[in-house]
Amino acid sequence: MKVRSLYPNDIKLIEQSKSNDRMAQKELYDKYASKMLSVCRYYVKDIQHAEDLLMQGFLKAFTHLEQFGRTENFEGWLRKIMVREALSFLRKKNQLVFSDEDYTFQNISSPPAADLSVEHLQNLIDQLPENQKVVFILYAIEGYSHKEISAELKIPIGTSKSYLSRGRNSLQKQIRTSYLKKNESI
Repeated sequence: MKVRSLYPNDIKLIEQSKSNDRMAQKELYDKYASKMLSVCRYYVKDIQHAEDLLMQGFLKAFTHLEQFGRTENFEGWLRKIMVREALSFLRKKNQLVFSDEDYTFQNISSPPAADLSVEHLQNLIDQLPENQKVVFILYAIEGYSHKEISAELKIPIGTSKSYLSRGRNSLQKQIRTSYLKKNESI
């Protein structure tokens, strides 16, 4: 994830939002909502639930805005809130279940390059079991380390590695299958 410094306009909007200026809050929401909805959608398949998480995340961000430090990246801070909201949602729905078994991490070769749309790739990721999907997203998309994933999900590091490995393997098989189907139809 790229680290960007705050723009002067963002600093002004954040300061105004801290004093409950609704127009400033709306501007911040408008600026970041589409990116944050994408983050929520990574974790939650149903768009209505993802939109609910987006609203809950922004509500949490605006009520805890005084905790945001000016030296931090606002987008990154907001993104962390959205990830935590999504994980909390999955825990409440009992969709996030991890086994304490420790499996070895296997590295396999990457699948053939395929012209997959973002939507198609998201659909393939959505088909992964929830525990594999969450670990894969946290590691491959959000850039979390296995140590950070372990702390966030309260699982052993080996379990994180195992679920990442299984998720990658499943995703690579799905991509290969999609690639082969696409080439057969040509």
